[in-house]
Amino acid sequence: MTTTEDLQPAALPSNVHPALAPALARQGFTALTPVQLAVLEGKAEGNDLLVSAQTGSGKTVAFGLAIAPTLLGDTSIAGPADRPLALIIAPTRELALQVERELRWLYGDAGAVTASCVGGMDMRKEARQLDRGAHIVVGTPGRLRDHITKGSLDLSALRAVVLDEADEMLDMGFREDLEFILAAAPDDRRTLMFSATVPKQIAQLAQTYQRDAVRIVATGSRERHADIDYQLVLVQPHERENAIINTLLFYDSGSAIVFCHTREAVKHLAAQLGDRGFHVVSLSGELSQSERTNALQSMRDGRSRVCVATDVAARGIDLPNLDLVIHADMPSNPDTLLHRSGRTGRAGRKGVCVLIVPARRYPAAMRVLGFANAQGTARSAPTAADIEARYREQILAGATSAAPPDEAEAPFVAELLTRVTPEQLAAAYLRQQLATRPAPEDISPTPLPSEGKMPKMHEAAGKPRPERRDMTGAAWFSLSVGRNKRAEPRWILPLICKAGDITRDDVGSIKIFDDETRFQITAEKAAEFTARIAKTGSLERGITISPAGSTPPEPAKSTGEERTPPRRPRAPDAPASAPADGERPTKPAKRAWSKPDFTKKGAKGKPDFKGKKSFGTKGPAKYKSKAPK
Repeated sequence: MTTTEDLQPAALPSNVHPALAPALARQGFTALTPVQLAVLEGKAEGNDLLVSAQTGSGKTVAFGLAIAPTLLGDTSIAGPADRPLALIIAPTRELALQVERELRWLYGDAGAVTASCVGGMDMRKEARQLDRGAHIVVGTPGRLRDHITKGSLDLSALRAVVLDEADEMLDMGFREDLEFILAAAPDDRRTLMFSATVPKQIAQLAQTYQRDAVRIVATGSRERHADIDYQLVLVQPHERENAIINTLLFYDSGSAIVFCHTREAVKHLAAQLGDRGFHVVSLSGELSQSERTNALQSMRDGRSRVCVATDVAARGIDLPNLDLVIHADMPSNPDTLLHRSGRTGRAGRKGVCVLIVPARRYPAAMRVLGFANAQGTARSAPTAADIEARYREQILAGATSAAPPDEAEAPFVAELLTRVTPEQLAAAYLRQQLATRPAPEDISPTPLPSEGKMPKMHEAAGKPRPERRDMTGAAWFSLSVGRNKRAEPRWILPLICKAGDITRDDVGSIKIFDDETRFQITAEKAAEFTARIAKTGSLERGITISPAGSTPPEPAKSTGEERTPPRRPRAPDAPASAPADGERPTKPAKRAWSKPDFTKKGAKGKPDFKGKKSFGTKGPAKYKSKAPK
């Protein structure tokens, strides 16, 4: 095993293929990352590789460097693009297209032709491109298999196969497609697997389809995301969006990405940010491939500065100057945290990762960070005063760094100074600058953890624990999911609170029926809740909420199936009904009962297992009590 934990970036080594060195120099590569150095070592050259490397470590350039001798040999120019020489497999369309762009400039001087085959694009156009010829083909597993099956992708001349983010492809259910592709490739090919981790499935795949693979570990767990500053911003649940807006304004990053759990949340938050003047795009699975490509290109061009996305963008997307990642919804596990956060702090750049955490979920957030071997700092959300102070610093810095007026500007500057005072000019400049910047939101103060323990909100405020809300006049609402779809209060309650921006104290009874769920909202919050759900629309999983009036739900209709066991017959001396005055009836006297004496042979109730079949024998064992003699 080759371990590169202690390798430091150095000048471009001499074993970089001569055909690729000019392209690296033009891209500003004066040094290589640890994983890029490791794949060029003597033991790795010409062999199969199983590489563990963190997100953002430069894996694309690494396997581009690794396969160069295999594809080009001793020549500097690739030969005719007859049949593909290299096949790169990636889990998502975005990652595949990004890899293809990277390899295009890396192999540009060598004259290598690249092609992409990804889902969502015109398959006929891809087939025509393959027919014209390509040295390197990059694609997603399903689309590559389709081309192989239809005969438009010929693998007979293949020299190298690269599996990028192999663990992710297995998690996404592409194992069968990968096995089909690898089985169709020539046996004498090189196989390079790049994965963040090497679970049992990856190890099995490597054992089956690789030959004496060299194991490379390009990073240690203690180095994981060392260039990322994790910030836990504690907020009140109903101020989550305000905290996101203020965080974006405070950091004022050139490029930021905000992660949400669901498509509906992405649409809602993108609309909110757009209304506030942010140049924002959205990225989710419901968008077409062209829409997703245009959104990413808008971020790369600088036309948009904020991307609101689901986890579809959490792997492999490399946006330039991305120095801020915001988790609008707290990640549920360390893998999601690392994959999302890995969009920043890439290849030596510094980045900031902000987790928007409801105060009551601070311990859970710390546990996720701990499992990810990351350390975070708890802080309150930036206030309006913090952002206004930052605005003034930026305005002052811009004014003091301004160049003196040139010859064309000097006469008009002199005229301005004769007409208005310097104070008036400064005030006009200040107002103009502030008018172009979004106004910050008001944020309630949130207590921070003390000595590693998060105080409960009522304790931190020095108030007694609030009593349960009075549900008099509460309104009933209907949720379009019931016990037929395994509705449970443990996930329904958080869904209701998130949808209506309320707390669990505002929710009363929850009654689950076969096809729907009814629940109460306090009279004080009912109107606000109704307006909120009307604005939000449908929730995750296609669930909808609608008003159900102020009356309690009707009992569930009988389906003809007995759901509860029949009641025992009433004792003869029990009253037929409760007295009219509502007093509790007198209970009948209990029968005298004594413990049976099991020491006596033949006592009732004690089974005799002697001579009966044991549990290890076939057939049902019959256990009967001996009849008394």
